[in-house]
Amino acid sequence: MTDEPIRVLVVEDDPVAADAHVLYVGRVPGFTAVGKAHTGAQARRLLDRSPVDLLLLDLHLPDVHGLQLARSLRAAGYRADVIAVTSARDLAVVREGVSLGVVQYVLKPFTFATLRDRLVRYAQFRGTEGEASGQDEVDRALATLRAPGPAALPKGLSAPTLERVTGALRQHEEGLTAAGAAETAGISRITARRYLEHLVETGRAARSPLYGQVGRPELVYRWVPLRTPTPPRPYGPSAPS
Repeated sequence: MTDEPIRVLVVEDDPVAADAHVLYVGRVPGFTAVGKAHTGAQARRLLDRSPVDLLLLDLHLPDVHGLQLARSLRAAGYRADVIAVTSARDLAVVREGVSLGVVQYVLKPFTFATLRDRLVRYAQFRGTEGEASGQDEVDRALATLRAPGPAALPKGLSAPTLERVTGALRQHEEGLTAAGAAETAGISRITARRYLEHLVETGRAARSPLYGQVGRPELVYRWVPLRTPTPPRPYGPSAPS
């Protein structure tokens, strides 16, 4: 083993999300983001220029399905592993990805804690070396990739309340202040503000100041919808490159 950081290429078509993922990767010890690409073609060009150990790969890119890209990279001899980032929940896609070097799936939206957990587990798996003494040791090595359970929300936040605040934002396309979200969700303004800031941190909401009133401008929060993916292109053996 070496002390070299694990080199990660972020492949994500949403520029805001790509910047967030690069920031997340940089906050995990032992990892470094070596670049970001917004299309499959850009990813190929970056892979030709810089060595990469791990792809943080959005499956719904504008020019190619992520699994089709992973398949073509494998065929071309690229050895980077893949953590797939997607809003898709099709288990058939999950099964297909196993044979293409997809070692983890992260469902959007996700928190920094969720990605950090997956990266740390990947680093542990990558660090295993030598000869296994038996089946138990092989099983333990593979188990490092599996999360013990659903990633927890930050301390003090609950899933039911998060759902209420999320529902309030989605009902008001024009946006809500913390006070408005509190009234709609039936919680205090301070509590609403904490959940709204969590949604901003995870990329599901955006905030902007509301001007035109006396005193300090109030913040308005707006829901950031997931991009509706187009039907994936074929990514089987017969798919065109």
